[in-house]
Amino acid sequence: MSRYLDGYVIPINKSKLKDYKKMANLGRKVWMEHGALDYYECVGAKLDSAWGLSFPKLCKLKPNETVIFAFVVYRSKSHRDRVIAKVHKDPRMQAQNFDKNMPFDMERFTVGEFETLLHT
Repeated sequence: MSRYLDGYVIPINKSKLKDYKKMANLGRKVWMEHGALDYYECVGAKLDSAWGLSFPKLCKLKPNETVIFAFVVYRSKSHRDRVIAKVHKDPRMQAQNFDKNMPFDMERFTVGEFETLLHT
C-alpha cells in the first residue's frame, strides 16, 4: 500500500535539542490527533559518510550543530491535505506560539512532500 509523506531536514544547535523536543512532542500530538498515520522526529547520530554528500556538508552544519530528519506519514496526498488543513487551523500551531522561541533557524530548514516509491 503506498503512502504519502511530508519530510523535513532541520539544522539545529545541539544546545537547542531539549527545546526542540518539547516542540516536536506538541507537533506529534497535533498531527496524530488530526489523522496522520505516523510521525517521526530523528536526531543525527552518525552524519559523516564515506560516500555521497554528508549531512554536515549538505546542511552546512556548524561545529555545534546536528540535524533533525523528520517525517509524517499519510494515506495519500488528499489525506495529507486534509490533515495539514486541520493542523494549520489548530490554535496550538499558530505562529505566535513559536516565533519568539523557535529552536532552529527557519531560513535553514527544508520541507517537501514525497510519494512512496517502495514500501515494505
